[in-house]
Amino acid sequence: MSSVYQINKGINKPIEFKGLRAQYIAYLAVGLVLLLISFAILYICGLSLLIILPVIFGLGGGLFYTVFRLSHKYGEHGLMKYFAKRQLPKYLKFNSRKVFTSLRKAKS
Repeated sequence: MSSVYQINKGINKPIEFKGLRAQYIAYLAVGLVLLLISFAILYICGLSLLIILPVIFGLGGGLFYTVFRLSHKYGEHGLMKYFAKRQLPKYLKFNSRKVFTSLRKAKS
């Protein structure tokens, strides 16, 4: 009757659950909570269930697809590295040599 799910693979390994690694489990959980809240808000506003359910199921399917795709593409820390790398400048531009000449004086 009860199911046993293996959540952790071992010591010093990232948490993995059904193929999701590390922070992607949290992304999926937050997305599901937001879907639940949006369903409640739409239902309270008086929209028909025939409109709400396909929208929520479509968004939920998109959420699962996106989170699993990101998890498999970037891995445990790859998405954070991707966003960090995007914030690095393409090149550095110096208008004078003062930066480099002060380095030589500082060592002596």
